[in-house]
Amino acid sequence: MQRTIGVNTWVWTSPLTDAGVGPLARRIADMGFGAIELPLEGAQDWDAAYVRDVIDETGLAPVVIGAMGPGRSLLERAGNVAATQEYLRACLAAARTLGARVVAGPFYAPTGVTWRMSGEERTAAAAELRRTLAPLVDEAAQSGIRLAVEPLNRYETSVVNTVEQALDVLGPLIGPGLGLALDTYHLNIEEKRPADAIRLAGSAIAHVQVCGNDRGAVGDDHTDWPATLRALDDAGYTGILGLESFTGDNATIAVAASVWRPLAPSQDALAERSLAYLTALQSTETEDV
Repeated sequence: MQRTIGVNTWVWTSPLTDAGVGPLARRIADMGFGAIELPLEGAQDWDAAYVRDVIDETGLAPVVIGAMGPGRSLLERAGNVAATQEYLRACLAAARTLGARVVAGPFYAPTGVTWRMSGEERTAAAAELRRTLAPLVDEAAQSGIRLAVEPLNRYETSVVNTVEQALDVLGPLIGPGLGLALDTYHLNIEEKRPADAIRLAGSAIAHVQVCGNDRGAVGDDHTDWPATLRALDDAGYTGILGLESFTGDNATIAVAASVWRPLAPSQDALAERSLAYLTALQSTETEDV
């Protein structure tokens, strides 16, 4: 199956702004990518109408990415729920303007904030998350947008780490307005068998992010990429494969993503190598069918 391959602007910069989006989107399109992941770290970081014109010019398919920074949480103990709901509404509004069909991110608690929970506390947290997320899911569905909630590894959150947990916590809400965002980096850490986890997610998969197991280039790592693509085939996922990695040149994002060393000779090389590998692999997989 030939899925569209995209790339996150975090590979090169943070935060994304109006000043940077034009040159970067054109660069991404010139590389041969078909989609662009657009992080909205702050609700006013970029103007959606302007960015829409840029991506219309390049022909890139847009995906909006939410960032759960300090204080952003749909669980009261970890942040301001009302403010977080308003931030996610801003993400949905940007997606509507752009014509994006997906808004993806770890929409439950601040990334990097962890705490221990008893079974009873975990059950209560799941109920609270469903309650605070529900109105946003309804709004997304009414706009033809799907929120995609991303499980993260144990070092970045204690709320949702695995596909099984995500399905258990979010199951009653999963549908036209809500699905899962699967990231191969986190799958590699948390899932015993990532391909089986992908199949378990099935039709709940709304978006997929890819990178090497070290956050470097796809294909330069130990991930079984042919098995990953076959699992996505079995799950019926036909959407975008979005390359997500990070630049170490920005101090804030380097610390947030624990990028302590170069992950490739250059950020362009990381992107181009990943695109070339996935393009070739998808062509091979298609020929083998």
